[in-house]
Amino acid sequence: MITELNAITFKSQRHPKHRFQNLYGLLREDFLYQSWGQLNKQAAAGIDGITMPAYQQQLVGNITRLSDALKHKRFRANDIKRVFIPKANGKQRPLGLPTVDDKLVQQGVSQILQSIWEADFLPNSYGYRPNKSAHQAVHSLALNLQFKGYGYIVEADIKGFFNNLDHNWLMKMLKQRIDDKAMLSLISQWLKARIKSPERVFEYPKSGTPQGGIISPVLANIYLHYALDLWFEKKVKPRMRGRAMLIRYADDFVCAFQYANDAERFYEVLPKRLKKFNLEVAEEKTSLLRFSRFHPSRKRQFVFLGFAFYWAKDAQGKPRLRRRTGAEKHRASMSEFYQYIKVKRSNKLNTWMPQLKRKLMGYRNYFGLPDNSCSLDRLYSYVLHSLYKWLNRRSGRRSYNWSNFKKMLMYYAIERPRVSKRFIHVDWY
Repeated sequence: MITELNAITFKSQRHPKHRFQNLYGLLREDFLYQSWGQLNKQAAAGIDGITMPAYQQQLVGNITRLSDALKHKRFRANDIKRVFIPKANGKQRPLGLPTVDDKLVQQGVSQILQSIWEADFLPNSYGYRPNKSAHQAVHSLALNLQFKGYGYIVEADIKGFFNNLDHNWLMKMLKQRIDDKAMLSLISQWLKARIKSPERVFEYPKSGTPQGGIISPVLANIYLHYALDLWFEKKVKPRMRGRAMLIRYADDFVCAFQYANDAERFYEVLPKRLKKFNLEVAEEKTSLLRFSRFHPSRKRQFVFLGFAFYWAKDAQGKPRLRRRTGAEKHRASMSEFYQYIKVKRSNKLNTWMPQLKRKLMGYRNYFGLPDNSCSLDRLYSYVLHSLYKWLNRRSGRRSYNWSNFKKMLMYYAIERPRVSKRFIHVDWY
C-alpha cells in the first residue's frame, strides 16, 4: 500500500491537473490492516460504545466485514457522538467522536487525500503534514521576521472554522483532483452524518467537519489551501510593493508585510475573501500591528501557536526577536497543574507522580524552545510550590519539610525543564 500511495504522490507531482480515478478501490482489506496500525488505540468510543480494545479482540472478523461492505458499496457512515472539552479561555470546544469503523476508513481515505494534495500544498502550510510541525512554523516565522525586514503584522483568527467549513465549496475543491464518485460520496457521508449531542438530540450538520474526526485535518488543509494559501500566493503577493509572507498552521495563520499600505490593503480585503467561502474573522482576535526592530517593546507583541513574539535588546544592545509562552496559555497551564495536584494529593504518590512528570515533559517538549527559559522556570517553580502546599495539607500534620521534599523530587526524577537546542529546518519567505 505504501508503494501505491507513493505512486499517487509521484503522479500528482508530475501532473498538477490530473484528476484521480478508482481511489475507492484502494480501500481493500490489506489497506484497512495498515490503517488499523496507525490508529490511536486509546481513543474514546463512538456512539455505538465499542472501544478500540473491544474492536481489536475481533479484529480479523471486523476488518473482513468492513472490507466486504466497502467492496460492495454497502458501507454507510455512522452517527457521530458529540462531547465538549474545556478551552483555555473558559469556553468549550466541541469534538465529534466517530465509531471505530469510521475511524478505520477515515484513516485510509486521509492517507489517500494526503498523497494527492501533498504535492499541491505550499511550503508555508505546516499543519497536519508529514515532516512538518508547529515548531517549524514558529521557528520559520521568528527567523523571517528577524532577518527579512518585515515591519507589519496582520494576525487573524477564523471564527469557528471547523464548524463553518462550507460543504459545497469543499466538494468543488475535492473535484479539482478527484474523479471518483464513490470516494466523493464517502467523504460527503462523513460531512453530513448525524450528530448526537450530550442531551441526546440528533441534528444534521449544514456545514463544518467535526473536530475529532481523523479526516478533518486534511479536509481543513485542502479547504484553506484553495481559500487562503493560493489566493495569497497568486493574487496578494504580486500586488504588494514590498515583501509579504503568510505562515499557516491548520486554521491559525499570521501575515507579515514590509510596508504599511500593503498591510492595510490586505487587512481590509481579508474579511471579504473569507466571506466568499462562508468564513469570517473573529474581530476581537484580528488586528494590524506595527512590529519592527525599530520599535522594540514587550507591549508590542502578537501570539501564534501559543508563543508570544516581541522585540527586545540583547546583551550588545541590538534588537532581537524573542518568544515566550503566551500569557493566556501560561495561566491556563498553571491552573491545569494546580488543579491536577489538588485533586490527586490524597492518592498514593506512586500512582500519579510519574504522570505529573510526563505532563511537565510534555510542556517542555512543546514550549522548551530557545528564548523561553524564563517561562519554563516560572511554571516549574509554580508547580513545585503547589505540590509542596497540597502535599502538606493531606492531614493535620505536615508531610514534608523542604529537605525531604527535595529528596522526594529526586526519587521521582522531577527535574527542572530545559530549553531544547535541536536543529529545526527553516523555510525563507
